[in-house]
Amino acid sequence: MATVQDLKRRIRSIRNTRKITKAMELVASARLRRAQARIEAMRPYADRMTELMIGTARASTSLQGLTLLQRREVKHVAIVPITGDRGLAGAFNAQVLRHAFALERQLSGEGAEVRWLVAGKKGRSTLTFRRYEVDTAWIGFSDRPAYTDAQAIARRAAELYESGEVDRVVIVYNQFVSALVQQAVERDVLPIPEQLLERDESDAEEAALLGDFIYEPEPEQILERLLPVYVETELYRALLESAASEQGARMTAMRNASGNAADLISSLTLDMNRARQAEITQEILEVVAGADALTG
Repeated sequence: MATVQDLKRRIRSIRNTRKITKAMELVASARLRRAQARIEAMRPYADRMTELMIGTARASTSLQGLTLLQRREVKHVAIVPITGDRGLAGAFNAQVLRHAFALERQLSGEGAEVRWLVAGKKGRSTLTFRRYEVDTAWIGFSDRPAYTDAQAIARRAAELYESGEVDRVVIVYNQFVSALVQQAVERDVLPIPEQLLERDESDAEEAALLGDFIYEPEPEQILERLLPVYVETELYRALLESAASEQGARMTAMRNASGNAADLISSLTLDMNRARQAEITQEILEVVAGADALTG
């Protein structure tokens, strides 16, 4: 049985650990609020960008010359898992990588070759440990991604797609639902999903009510510039969703850790009191036995 001094040292150590986890919980909570504010500020821009691209595409006479819209037989696929640079965030990194590896097995079963691009130190280290060849890795911005970070990823993905080295680009990331819930999702960014550019009857009626627009330069030239921006915007949205998910997962994990530390402290305190009582009882018995020996 552990002595009173051993239990005191353990309690002191756990209390110090609880201080750290509580501080990390508060920091993650503050960063989560900022990340949520950035997502809310970015969503109207992303929605308007999508609307502008759709309207321009439907005004174009032909989309054949746009490389980012061309569809080919899928033989090579680039998977881009978006992870964090640090741990202590529960299952945040693990569930993204698990989803990415499941997607890789599915694509390999269909006969496609997978190419890895990764954002975040945790994703890079896991892929390297499993002896995967990483084409490109971006690190150092998972807590607070900037638009330039999304541009760098989008530029590399577009280069691989336009050169024909890959026929499909898929991003895998945690979608922020709440501080308690983050869902691992996958999204095709290249080629541009066809459903975004399809015209239906309701759209035609709406266009007739709004009237025709005069485009200068031609809609095809405008769309050629908009498509890379659309890819950058989608990647930036994914980075912001991932950043908010990471802070939410870390806040929840640290809160659970603090609660577990408090429970452990209570249990050890009870054990320490029992050990102290046992020591006192033993001392009393020794004094009584000594007194009986002297009087006897």
